[in-house]
Amino acid sequence: MLTKTKAIVLRTVKYGDRRLIIDTFTRDSGTVSFAATVPKTARGRLKRQYFQPLTLLDLECDIRPSATLHRIRDVRLAWPYTTLPFDPGKLSVALFLAEFLVGALRGEQRNEALFDYICDSLMWLDSCEAHFANFHIVFMARLTRFLGFYPNLDGYRPGCCFDLRAACFSPLTPLHRDVLHGRDAEAVGTVMRMDFATMRLFRMSRAERNRLADIILSYYRLHLPSFPELRSLDVLRAL
Repeated sequence: MLTKTKAIVLRTVKYGDRRLIIDTFTRDSGTVSFAATVPKTARGRLKRQYFQPLTLLDLECDIRPSATLHRIRDVRLAWPYTTLPFDPGKLSVALFLAEFLVGALRGEQRNEALFDYICDSLMWLDSCEAHFANFHIVFMARLTRFLGFYPNLDGYRPGCCFDLRAACFSPLTPLHRDVLHGRDAEAVGTVMRMDFATMRLFRMSRAERNRLADIILSYYRLHLPSFPELRSLDVLRAL
């Protein structure tokens, strides 16, 4: 079925000299993989630079229910990035988030609110001038609302633990190991209050930021059993 949709490139794998397998998250069809042949000349409509991770595209494509790989008929940039590919800090964040989203969105069906959240977040990152060190923390935490496992914060009291499996605070320690105590438990409530506009007000050291990233990723692995280990995390830790 020939359709027009917006898409976010998640991952591109080279297949032969000119063919690419492109994993995307589309606004109208959820996760979709395309096969495309990229010409060697610059005259073709399909250009390799269109398929870099987290590129935002307008696609005209042929999506068929029985197919595993679908066809792209035409493509345009929906949002030409002005800083994200050229700022080393932003690029490191983007590469991490691309790998993160491959795992978080695996098999995701049509979810327009989720798609719009990701697009708006990436455009915000591209447009911001400074103070984006906490971006990936806030992005991952708030994404849980769209994936269906946003934590229940209502039961927090000083001294409570946070049950990662039940996604809630508890005055009693559960009988399993997936639980946070003390400052780690307090940090859950803190990070969930942050957004892109206010995150610069929450000052964190590199060690605190890395600890929060570990907690959030552990939370994802509990609620998305197929969620993988992320190789790009080590690069982000050094920033």
